[in-house]
Amino acid sequence: MRRDGRRGAVATIVNVRGSIPSFKTAKMLVRDDGSIVGTIGGGCVEAEVWQAAREVMESEKPRTLTFDLNQDPKNDTGLVCGGTLEVFVEPVQPPAVLYVFGAGHVAESLYKVARIAGFDITVIDDREAYANRERFPEAQQVIAEDFDKAAAQLAPTESSYIVIVTRGHRDDMRMLRWAVQTPARYIGMIGSKRKTITIFKELQQEGLDAHLFDRVHAPDGLDMGAITPEEIAVSITAELIAKRRNVERDLPHMSWFHRRERESEAQPKP
Repeated sequence: MRRDGRRGAVATIVNVRGSIPSFKTAKMLVRDDGSIVGTIGGGCVEAEVWQAAREVMESEKPRTLTFDLNQDPKNDTGLVCGGTLEVFVEPVQPPAVLYVFGAGHVAESLYKVARIAGFDITVIDDREAYANRERFPEAQQVIAEDFDKAAAQLAPTESSYIVIVTRGHRDDMRMLRWAVQTPARYIGMIGSKRKTITIFKELQQEGLDAHLFDRVHAPDGLDMGAITPEEIAVSITAELIAKRRNVERDLPHMSWFHRRERESEAQPKP
């Protein structure tokens, strides 16, 4: 299931007191399509756990549920049970797949840091001297091919992350054009704000909807004053982790650009 990029949640009975219609350590897997494997006893308890599992999939945060079969009539299973049980529900997430476009110094450092953080990494570059196993020995894939041809072979999902760190403006724009039309969870592009504005506007002039860029993180990485390739890699990985873990606060990404656009529109025209 995880290899196919699908999500789910596992419910486990972790504590039992008294008589229940199941046993401690009983498990039930709820898939993202609502289907289940296993059981924790059936009845209303299982139905409520199923609903909680769906919510855990969305929040990606575990929960513990407590049921008192003796006191709450809705938990009546029709059997002679009068105990209590606790059910721990935890998310099952697909691997976090990171596509890195570009294989230069920043990409090499990003590969090292993001791999330690648990990302499965694919590196793409059109230069075999850079995109090779000597530089990226433990990457899931290393693709040395034209960027557009390589992208056509990829199928990012909602659990995929895309970071664009190519060597030039045009390649960055080509890959951003492709990336914003995928369901990827995260899209980031390295570069100055001036470069970002230029690419953003050029792609809009091509006909891409402005809303497609709302989720682009550019310049990518948390603003921590990073300068060296290693520092930049740490800042980008920190932002990837924040996105993966659903941090409560908003990440900055293109907010600075939209704020500038709103301020420009608010100014009186001559």
